[in-house]
Amino acid sequence: MVDVTKWPLFSLMTPQELSVIRRAFVFGTFANEAIFITTDDEVYVFGLNCSNCLGTGDSLSTIVPKKLDFLSGRKVVSLSYGSGPHILLATEDGELFAWGHNGYSQLGNGTTNQGVVPILVSASLLNKKVIEVACGSHHSMALTDSGEVYAWGYNNCGQVGSGSTANQPTPRRVSSCLQNKVAVSIVCGQTSSLVVVDNGEVYGWGYNGNGQLGLGNNGNQLTPCRIAALQGLCVQQIVSGYAHSLALTDEGLLYAWGANTYGQLGTGNKSNQLSPVQIMTDKERVVEIAACHSTHTSAAKSQSGQVYMWGQCRGQSIVLPHLTHFNCTDDVFACFATPSVMWRLLSMEHDDFLTVAQSLKKEFDNPETADLKFCVDGKYIFVHKAVLKIRCEHFQSMFQSHWNEDMKEVIEIDQFSYPVYRSFLEFLYTDQVELPPEDAIGLLDLATSYCENRLKRLCQNIIKRGITVENAFSLLSAAVRYDAEVS
Repeated sequence: MVDVTKWPLFSLMTPQELSVIRRAFVFGTFANEAIFITTDDEVYVFGLNCSNCLGTGDSLSTIVPKKLDFLSGRKVVSLSYGSGPHILLATEDGELFAWGHNGYSQLGNGTTNQGVVPILVSASLLNKKVIEVACGSHHSMALTDSGEVYAWGYNNCGQVGSGSTANQPTPRRVSSCLQNKVAVSIVCGQTSSLVVVDNGEVYGWGYNGNGQLGLGNNGNQLTPCRIAALQGLCVQQIVSGYAHSLALTDEGLLYAWGANTYGQLGTGNKSNQLSPVQIMTDKERVVEIAACHSTHTSAAKSQSGQVYMWGQCRGQSIVLPHLTHFNCTDDVFACFATPSVMWRLLSMEHDDFLTVAQSLKKEFDNPETADLKFCVDGKYIFVHKAVLKIRCEHFQSMFQSHWNEDMKEVIEIDQFSYPVYRSFLEFLYTDQVELPPEDAIGLLDLATSYCENRLKRLCQNIIKRGITVENAFSLLSAAVRYDAEVS
């Protein structure tokens, strides 16, 4: 569980007060404002209250948390802030509330009057259920449960995606090439917007002076444009910093583009990148990335739980991902970001149960629950017939005519080595592969024999990443054979 007292605002709260916090969010120019939600769904705010961003009905700062009665009992599912600052909040019922700075109509209520208390944003969103919100410096976005994207507010660079640079006073659906697409995720940079759609494609629009749209140029875009350089990749997560962007694929590959003044792209230099470039190629699979539009800091977490940070870190420019001792990416922003804001709505709940994926991983090679074992090089690997049959067509065919629940069977394997075959079976439980490139060649042959196309792609990536002067010939030969096979 994250220690919320790493953010100074929370350090004055008693253990009793901290114990009822379920979710928390620190924001503001100097990370001097905060919102938290209690276990009984009460919303509290405290801090400086710049531009009425606390929503308390007045402009007074407060070091003592104040309850927002208007939001009592509403379950919060998404929260974001702009630089004004202004706040967007979506509830479990799909309602959208906004308050704070409104000089550019970023609250979406058709006026430029500051929102001193939370207001329900209803214009253009009647009968729509909002599931996610995102704020740029002075523009706003909302994602509905049907995959529609709405944007409004400041539009000097086209960040609203309307095709013009006129400010947008109320939510307007972003259409153009997104008209028939189903969006699944939205993020904002300071004056740019990015969307992931359900097939893993990424679209961007707005300011592009540093290449933060990843289009290969630095021209602003008034309507959504697909990031062609990510063609063929299935992006699962995107985040945006002040003027840079990161994307994570379903295979755990990490790409970065945009501004790089502080090394926030992690490329080893400070040169901007107009198109996505892959980083952390020598590291294990990445499972989470982090950035937010008010900082120049980036972070990532690997599948084994290692947390890396790079970019602007307490005044230093770290140009390559640096391994930390932290347990989560949130700690990077608490301790090293400037300002030390939160990059997402932070959950304080304990993970006291295992997901299906975690449970499967835990049971791999467990002799107590296994009903089948493989003998490879004299060593046993314990597995479960049902898992193999569900996950692999090769085993599905093997067990079709022979299925005895009561027998503890042993299958001898002599054509593959123990590390290779164990990695293959573990892949069926975890969807992950951790092998040196030399063994990946053998695993590639196994994947080809068993017609496991996704595993073949992962092996190819391992081989290409692991090429050195010493092993270049053998590894390149394997990669070329694979390329010829799938082309």
